[in-house]
Amino acid sequence: MTVPVASVRETAVRTLRAARAATGQLVGGLGTAFQALGVLVLLAVAAVTAPAGVGLLLAPAALRAVHALARRERARLSARGIEIVPPDPPPTRLRLALADPTTRRELGWLVRHATLGFLLGLLGLLLPLCAVRDTTFPLWWRLSPGEATTTSIGIGTAHGWPDALAATLLGVGWTAIVLGLGPGMARLQAAPARRLLVAGPGTDLSLRVAELTATRAAALDAHATELRRIERSLHDGAQNRLVSVTVLLGAARRMAARDPAGADELLERAQSAAEQALAELRQVARGILPPVLADRGLAGALSGLAADCGVPCRVEADVPERCAASVEATAYFVVAEALTNIAKHSGAARASVTARARGGRLRLLVEDDGRGGADEDAGSGLTGIRRRVAALDGTLRLTSPPGGPTVLDVDLPCGR
Repeated sequence: MTVPVASVRETAVRTLRAARAATGQLVGGLGTAFQALGVLVLLAVAAVTAPAGVGLLLAPAALRAVHALARRERARLSARGIEIVPPDPPPTRLRLALADPTTRRELGWLVRHATLGFLLGLLGLLLPLCAVRDTTFPLWWRLSPGEATTTSIGIGTAHGWPDALAATLLGVGWTAIVLGLGPGMARLQAAPARRLLVAGPGTDLSLRVAELTATRAAALDAHATELRRIERSLHDGAQNRLVSVTVLLGAARRMAARDPAGADELLERAQSAAEQALAELRQVARGILPPVLADRGLAGALSGLAADCGVPCRVEADVPERCAASVEATAYFVVAEALTNIAKHSGAARASVTARARGGRLRLLVEDDGRGGADEDAGSGLTGIRRRVAALDGTLRLTSPPGGPTVLDVDLPCGR
């Protein structure tokens, strides 16, 4: 059984993208881990000098540094597609801060990130450098000093081409480690933050309950609106066509004996009406759950929408795994409605759609270079998009200043 070349190429591209994203995340984590190490040293100095009174002066500044670094880490990971719901701001007074659960969790994260996170970040930086250095060694080894070591780990000296090529094999090994273990190392580095920097069980849940209640109401409203749309499409379209078919068939049956030619004409009209009804039923079915999602996946479905858009549209989809069917359907209809709005109202010359799945979330960006000024209250379909997104507990952000550009940013959970 042969494996299609396109499938192999797609797998290789996904692997390279995942390794590149993991390397960026590890190196970014190295920066915050280095800062965490400095804050940890400051806390240690404050604890040691507390009996002398100096630590009491250093402690508030150290705690503020902990909170600031935790906020920076949340923002960094959120930019990487790892959503971390922030807790309520911790207290600033020293006595209350030491008893605060959020502060204790942030201190626990600080210790882990300054140790394990620092080590993983250092490996994320050094491994790609070692891979490049050893893989390219045969290209420049003759320019290196005579006693320079052959490999990046300081073993061996190249005296000929076999030694230089042996370094290349080591570089291939480093590359395999980066490609194979890089994403796992990035997840391991981010794990303490995902566990300790989120809103803890002690957080006031009243706001979350209110949010879920509103989301449930929006979901029910969106469902009712969708049912009304389907009923209206069936009543105004396919049902009328089928009634017409019934009337024409009855008239043809009564006319068959006395006017066969007229009966044939009525039968042709009935057949045409039946075909139109069938086409409208297919259109309604596609509006419920587009078959293209099952056939080609979300990336293929978005490419089809872009091809049918009245404005030249570029699609970039990086969705390695299938999301839940409801999430893919919502993403499809969101992009379809957004592209329809662009074609009708924006006056744009170009548009783009970006879909990326990271950390259990699906992010959609629909951009255009039109006139901007999009308004949810102007009947442009944005309210319907927001309701669809809210029904899945997602978020929608619209940026559309006068003069453009317009950016629709949708974030959805993509768990199965």
